[in-house]
Amino acid sequence: MHRKCMRLFHLTRHTEVEAAASLRRIRSRLSIKQLKLGVGEKMESEAMEIDGSVMEGGGQILRVSAALSCITGTSVKITKVRAGRSTPGLRPQHLSGLQLVSDLCSGSLQGGEIGSTEISLTPGKIQCGNHTADPQTAGSVCLLLQASLPCAVFADGPSQLVLKGGTNAEMAPQIDYTVKVFKPTMEKFGVHFDCDVRLRGYYPKGGGEVMVTVNPVKELQPVVMTERGKLTKVYGRAFVAGVLPYKLAKDMSASAVRTIRREIKDLYINIPALQEKEKATGSGNGIIIIAESSTGCVFAGSALGRKGVYADQIGAEAAEMLLRNVRHNGCVDEFLQDQVIIFMALAKGTSRIRTGPVTLHTQTAIHIAEKMTRAKFTITKCDDELSNDDTFIIECEGSGAANAHM
Repeated sequence: MHRKCMRLFHLTRHTEVEAAASLRRIRSRLSIKQLKLGVGEKMESEAMEIDGSVMEGGGQILRVSAALSCITGTSVKITKVRAGRSTPGLRPQHLSGLQLVSDLCSGSLQGGEIGSTEISLTPGKIQCGNHTADPQTAGSVCLLLQASLPCAVFADGPSQLVLKGGTNAEMAPQIDYTVKVFKPTMEKFGVHFDCDVRLRGYYPKGGGEVMVTVNPVKELQPVVMTERGKLTKVYGRAFVAGVLPYKLAKDMSASAVRTIRREIKDLYINIPALQEKEKATGSGNGIIIIAESSTGCVFAGSALGRKGVYADQIGAEAAEMLLRNVRHNGCVDEFLQDQVIIFMALAKGTSRIRTGPVTLHTQTAIHIAEKMTRAKFTITKCDDELSNDDTFIIECEGSGAANAHM
């Protein structure tokens, strides 16, 4: 028996050499596959664990982690979801966003229920076509787009995203911001999408709907935005919808113009007061003010009406927000700042963006992007004659994600 076992497991020197050569060939093929791996070609790996309570500790971690999971093919497990919030765990908006991303990448979502503090996403192939997200609340359609747009960009064809909820919601960009500020900046990265606002929806009922059509790209271009130039245009819209009186819109507009005039005296400021009669559901009021520069930079300040707050105060808040975001002489405002991080991380090449104080949302997005991609970020203080104590440069050596379908 002993000799039989010895004969069975004994390898001649010739067989050993063949086995070693075979192993080298297998390793070589695997190495080549790993080097050539692009978006859309998934490799099996253990789930990357992400602490959902760190830094910003909220929806930002979920959106960036889920999108990068979808694009890189890396499974993620997010623990302590929104652990520090007054209502920890997933809210309807977060769950709807995760389900949308999972649908986009034919993935498997575990822990996807309201209140869940731990979720896992195992991605598959990113699919083009029609995808719908509806939290059935006033949750922001713009935050749903933040999670899904990067994924759709790396799909195998055009995608139509039907996003329902609040188009003008608190603690999120207004849809007007997405169209007027975010969209033109995305085009610098080579990302092109159309946004059709079918119905505006407001807190608390929601009911809004937008359809976003996204065209895929082979790879993202790096972006350099370091020269702001001079402000050339200031405009916006003050609106009321539903049962609220038109006078609120006029008061918001007039107050905003007065506030801006204290610092920007040489430009015509056009903020019409509007009554939303069609394409709107529910009641709401608000204002958004946009400034454009000679080099194509776009900034915004906005505010929504709140119970017990006078309309002229809402207008002044939006104006002060805009002024705060142009004083530092950067090229993006505080809200665009964190939204571009994932695109900088995925781009092929080095991006450099001049900005104001680096927000916690931005720091969080950088933390997740560096953890899940090969991107490397550096933040340096500006010291040129146009900068002040609040001016910084965010630089990123992008990971160069490639769309394997194109």
